[in-house]
Amino acid sequence: MTPKAAIIGIAGTSLSAEEVALFRQHRPAGAILFRRNVESPNQVTALTAALRQELGEAAPILVDQEGGRVARLRPPHWPEFPAAALFEDAPSMAAEANATLLGMECAAIGLDVVCAPVLDLRLPGAHGVIGDRAFSARPAEVARLGAAWVRGLQQAGCIPVVKHIPGHGRAEVDSHESLPRVTADRAALAADLEPFRALSAPDGGARLWAMTAHILYAALDAARPATLSPDLIRDVIRGEIGFDGVLVSDDLAMGAMAGLSSDLAGATMAAGCDLALHCTGVLAETAALLATCPTLSDDAARRIQRARSEMLAARRVVDPDLLALIRDRLLATRSYLTGPAFA
Repeated sequence: MTPKAAIIGIAGTSLSAEEVALFRQHRPAGAILFRRNVESPNQVTALTAALRQELGEAAPILVDQEGGRVARLRPPHWPEFPAAALFEDAPSMAAEANATLLGMECAAIGLDVVCAPVLDLRLPGAHGVIGDRAFSARPAEVARLGAAWVRGLQQAGCIPVVKHIPGHGRAEVDSHESLPRVTADRAALAADLEPFRALSAPDGGARLWAMTAHILYAALDAARPATLSPDLIRDVIRGEIGFDGVLVSDDLAMGAMAGLSSDLAGATMAAGCDLALHCTGVLAETAALLATCPTLSDDAARRIQRARSEMLAARRVVDPDLLALIRDRLLATRSYLTGPAFA
């Protein structure tokens, strides 16, 4: 059975009989886990194994594990990881070591696609939904640290998902709640695109996935948010940025997408995304999405396999104790950690 072009959430800490029956009728390409799905390492390992038994051994299983505020794996079973902003102006080695350690925790329990790093700019006056999840307001610094994060995740055996392409940093409302409208002109938006372009070159982002922003950019498409805009995806994401990796939507159940289409999965695929993300885990909602979602295209399947191959080639055996020591010593010497931006 060709899978549907969807990454879906599930309800609890194990697969229900109803979920198994649904996946056998309409098999999604992969799954994503949240705090509601996480109790302990043994439990998550069993859950990811059960998912792959139904979806296939190579099925991607995603997790939002950035560090800081956005972390599904938390103490006491998993270590706390710093927010991205704490790495601004730190050596690349600190960011790479941290991402490797974070990725190792995910890979050990069967989570092979990590939704990080955030390549959005941390801009003054924007909504706090991004905030310290972003490395910096400076595009070159975001690109430098983002590249280190990608290397670290791949080294650990995880595929990175950069987000939120083409940039969430200027949004003044939270896209989880309503649709942000960014009125900046093309000249200003060039800064937002820069980190994504830097990580896409020279191979078109083959090693990456990227997650779209549920944002309407008036200068790029005055009618549709990026996730649903064929012009923006073709001309900006695939064209100007040059991204040729796996393009997955942000969660289609977010407030920003409310009322925009009666068939969000189909509209997302028609716009040029490879995968539709739907996270609620509510069985009826998942069933409705899978029933209308197109099957995975040959191009999308090729991109997914290519990103996996790139990760496998980059994976390394490393000493986690040494990496933690390197990271902590480098961060401990940074005077900015006590500055007003992080108070």
